[in-house]
Amino acid sequence: MSNNNGLAPLRVALAAVGIVFIVGVYPLTIVWPSGWAWHMSGHSTYLQMILGIYATLGVFLLLAARSPLTNLSLIWFTVWSSVVHGCIMAAQSLVYPEHHGHLFGDVPALLLIALVLGVLTRRAAKAKP
Repeated sequence: MSNNNGLAPLRVALAAVGIVFIVGVYPLTIVWPSGWAWHMSGHSTYLQMILGIYATLGVFLLLAARSPLTNLSLIWFTVWSSVVHGCIMAAQSLVYPEHHGHLFGDVPALLLIALVLGVLTRRAAKAKP
């Protein structure tokens, strides 16, 4: 497998995740608040903060898609922070009945993102000449 072929799926995944983080998370909190929004009573400063963090990460993932192997620390940060964030949210969703919807929304989404980026990053690194 050539280096370019090994990188193509990772580039696509980084771009897709980046775009979702930039423009997709907020609409999900509106369409499916029980699965995507935390602390939604009234004006949520938490939501603004988390959207800002994910939008910023999304921009950097789009930039990393140009040259994934030179941005491995960012990609692995995304993978492992998604695992940690998803596991913490899963535990909180199990403890607090009002948050059970997250077990079918943002929790599996973050774990899926971590899995996809992790697998594709390992494959791309192995394909490196």
